[in-house]
Amino acid sequence: MRRFRWLAVLPLLTTFTAPTATAQGTALSLWKSGAPAFGMFVPSERAPGATDATGRRLPPLYTADGAKALAANPLLDYLFLNLEGAYDADAVRAMVAGLRASSAPTRPTLLVRIPTIEAAGADSTRARVKQALALGADGVVIPHVRSADEARLAARFFREAGANVWTPANATGTVIAMLMIEDKGAVAAMQDIAAVPGYSLLSCGIGSLTRDMGGDGPGAEAACKQVRDIGATVGMPSMMTATATTIRDRLDKGYRGLLMSGSAEQASAVIRAGHEIIGRR
Repeated sequence: MRRFRWLAVLPLLTTFTAPTATAQGTALSLWKSGAPAFGMFVPSERAPGATDATGRRLPPLYTADGAKALAANPLLDYLFLNLEGAYDADAVRAMVAGLRASSAPTRPTLLVRIPTIEAAGADSTRARVKQALALGADGVVIPHVRSADEARLAARFFREAGANVWTPANATGTVIAMLMIEDKGAVAAMQDIAAVPGYSLLSCGIGSLTRDMGGDGPGAEAACKQVRDIGATVGMPSMMTATATTIRDRLDKGYRGLLMSGSAEQASAVIRAGHEIIGRR
């Protein structure tokens, strides 16, 4: 708990120098030191609403060149590749290839969000965790974890993949396992979910939770703060989306993964504001 009392006053510090990145990317180094990490959803390189010759909407496009360009941005501590809607191993391959091709002195950590256990089934989820890590992702995000039993199942997938997961009990871990609470039922079970060992981050999906709570934005925000606080008591950081208007509040509330959307330029502007708040150089 002493560590988290220190974290609570981090935004008040006048200067903060990020630690040297490890081979697993900048975000993991920051989280290991107890500091915030700033990242963004990987933007599709396809024009919004693009269709093929038959009028069928085309899926998102992710390329190695796009990943290399993102890796050159020193403001990005991590990249969040959202494949929840449709898992795409080629997208993971492209991102890893681009990050490895970068000549930047440090590189962002690559997190891959896969479809839910409920939608994909345990066998497919297990295979996707193993595959994403084998392809070179630094971590895997499992959304809509609904219960402690499902959290235990998710943690087991990482063990079965042979991953050396960074956890409060394993400070030398090199893989990030992130679970997300995004449903009212999971909010009620958050303490039991947080007590499950074997994963790195416990985070809240504010958009999904707000919808599941019938549009109760303030209630969802309060629930997400509870998730953050409960995770912190067992040594886990929490990720949250942020904008120019919410970045200070997110940092003040102790979120250690600040996730931006939009273009790289838009995300960078918010990240610069976050750096100024915490005094990061």
